[in-house]
Amino acid sequence: MTTKIAHIAIIGGGAAGCFAAIHVKRLLPEAKVSVWEAGRKALAKVAVTGGGRCNLTNSFRNAPSLERIYPRGSRLMKRLLHTFNHQDVMRWFEQHGVKLVMQDDDCVFPQSQDAMEIVHTLLNEMRDAGVALHTAHRVAALTKEETGSYRLRFAHNMQPDVVTDAVLVTTGGSPKGAGLSILNALHVDIVPPVPSLYGLCVPHHPITTCSGLVVPNVSVSIRGAKHKAQGPLLLTHWGISGPAVLKLSSYAAPWLSERVFEAPIIVNWMGELRDEDTLHMLNDMALQHPQRQVAHVYPPHLGSKLWCILLHESGVQPTRRWAEMGAKGMRRLANTLTAHCLPAKGRNRHKEEFVTCGGVALSNIQPDTLECRAHAGLYFAGEVLDVDAITGGFNLQAAWSMGYVAAQNIAKKIRKQNSI
Repeated sequence: MTTKIAHIAIIGGGAAGCFAAIHVKRLLPEAKVSVWEAGRKALAKVAVTGGGRCNLTNSFRNAPSLERIYPRGSRLMKRLLHTFNHQDVMRWFEQHGVKLVMQDDDCVFPQSQDAMEIVHTLLNEMRDAGVALHTAHRVAALTKEETGSYRLRFAHNMQPDVVTDAVLVTTGGSPKGAGLSILNALHVDIVPPVPSLYGLCVPHHPITTCSGLVVPNVSVSIRGAKHKAQGPLLLTHWGISGPAVLKLSSYAAPWLSERVFEAPIIVNWMGELRDEDTLHMLNDMALQHPQRQVAHVYPPHLGSKLWCILLHESGVQPTRRWAEMGAKGMRRLANTLTAHCLPAKGRNRHKEEFVTCGGVALSNIQPDTLECRAHAGLYFAGEVLDVDAITGGFNLQAAWSMGYVAAQNIAKKIRKQNSI
């Protein structure tokens, strides 16, 4: 009896898609595995992530709870990480010749600090395994045949339709939702996608004159909302960015999108210090330097330029001496340091968004297999799902974990079908 050669199509040549393709082909060497990528190059996003260095995972040693790491999809990720976690990712890349280095902040990079090493490793593994990679091939529609197989129709009829036994959709995030239109005929539930992980513009505000300054530990929140984040904050010529702001934009992604990215951002420049604690610190500074001008004695992490701006925002003359501050002046300054309001108007558009919140609703899939509940043989992995994370290598970890789990279950299903 002749065994039918299975055909598995993967739509999207990003991290999840390429990683899954390698594993499916290794598990099913006799199967035809093809990756269909709309762009001219596969793994284009991996090539530029982490500033071109590729933060491919995180040690999770000092990481917050999974709920804080993955604002959407934490329960699914908890399950997937039991199957393929950060140690598995590190082991896999090291076994394939990539030397890794872990930074003090627990982020893991290739020792070469070159994202292209990760790209070339994945492409070489795909080629060696026999995966067929088709770039510049945009899938326009995905439909299900009466036989249970799937038909891929391509944009502009650039090539004949492709019929496959199983499909893994790994098309990535789609801020405008257009990238999800290929699923229209399958009627899966979609969570409207919105951007995540971006800086916030604070136009015409004096703090933009401090461009390049990093304040190492601040707390940021949104007035009128419960969203809050902490970490380094970067001042730019257009507003605020850095890990603290990026995390806040992740936690509050739907909220901010609904308000067209306009919101009063409350910055505690003193990190976790409260108003009263900060007031005690200021009083100590006044006792130690009563005759010094307030402009010349300040918390060193703020820098002189930002400090003078904060003095101005507090209504304090920089030439005033500390002994002349008075209780009201001290309290106003303490309040500015711990609850400085910055009117954010818009997000930073200087770079493409690397992450989107929303996508295919998790209610569509079996969490153990990533197979669609309504359509057997259809799988989803990566950012196309409503799963996203804060910065620190966690989004790529999700891609590796999902790609691996989807591949394992596709192979298992194909083997079972062929044994019948």
